[in-house]
Amino acid sequence: MKFSVSSSELLKQLQIASGAIGSNPVLPILEDFLFKIENKKLTIAATDLETSITTAIEVLADDDFTVAIPAKILLETLKALPQQPVTFTINEENYGIEITSSYGKYRLAGENGAEFPNIPEPDTVDTVKLNSQYLLEAINKTVFATSSDELRPAMTGVYFQIDFNKLTCVATDAHKLVKITTHHLAGEVATTFIVPKKALNLLKNALPANDTVTISFNKANAFFAFGNMNLVCRLIDARYPDYNAVIPVDNPNVMVANRADFQNSLKRIAIYANKTTNQVVLDVSDKSLTVSAQDLDFSNEATEQMSCTFDGAPLRIAFNAKFLVEMLTVLDGEEVRMEFSTPSRAGILTPVEAENNDREILMLVMPVMLNN
Repeated sequence: MKFSVSSSELLKQLQIASGAIGSNPVLPILEDFLFKIENKKLTIAATDLETSITTAIEVLADDDFTVAIPAKILLETLKALPQQPVTFTINEENYGIEITSSYGKYRLAGENGAEFPNIPEPDTVDTVKLNSQYLLEAINKTVFATSSDELRPAMTGVYFQIDFNKLTCVATDAHKLVKITTHHLAGEVATTFIVPKKALNLLKNALPANDTVTISFNKANAFFAFGNMNLVCRLIDARYPDYNAVIPVDNPNVMVANRADFQNSLKRIAIYANKTTNQVVLDVSDKSLTVSAQDLDFSNEATEQMSCTFDGAPLRIAFNAKFLVEMLTVLDGEEVRMEFSTPSRAGILTPVEAENNDREILMLVMPVMLNN
């Protein structure tokens, strides 16, 4: 059994699929790609049993067959070859693989493709559709705010709230929270589920710029299909915290500042902050924002002042500079609005340039205790 394919085309598909392969597979065959050829179409699959990716490519083949090929050695071989046609010959008896290029021949041991775990199929699912640019934006603006605390599994993923034509994505690690809503969903269903961070990072790297993504889901899995690619992930089975309860409703103090200036000031001041807390203090009053930090252990101290517009009573509040910088990096627009109630309650960040009426974004950051 043999097939021929462009080395660069194959490498491109394998690099996307390889993201699903875990670093410590529970089964040796999970270190392989599954190659399945039907009607001159090669389907490549990779899985860690939680997340699976399948992608397809046209090839010149003489027969239909399946074989599992070790991922690491195959990827390294193709990376080392310039673009050219390569031919794979598979021994039906022992699954030995011979790759032929214009430079020579390379032999490696494959495995029986029938032993590869089954990839879940989207049966008994609900389905919605969304343009990839909106899904990509939702992932980019939420995934950084997920938690890595395995004791709170719900927070290690992004919460998808589907309400007919509206999709709300929420991520929080209890220190910061991001909520983004888009009204570009096409669907007839209302439901919620939690998608793991790994699957979203893989999607982020694989999604095309402007294509329709079909999202199907049941109680156990979510399926993302676009182009010739499918990503399946097991959903996080946990209850998501009531995020609306932590968003302060009454915020009488409102500051508007240049986003880039505010971010750059925080980066400079953070150099002088305590390395454990990253605490920076914001002193906000009419037309003036003072950003300061000190590290008493090393007698380090820094202060900067910048202009802003402020409506409210003068306020002194402290935040973790790292969190604020992350959020300002993800926000769009020239100016940012920051709303406060008291020094012990969360601050809210939103872009001043209102997103199109079809998209809204809100970020929340918890304050840190002020050093007396």
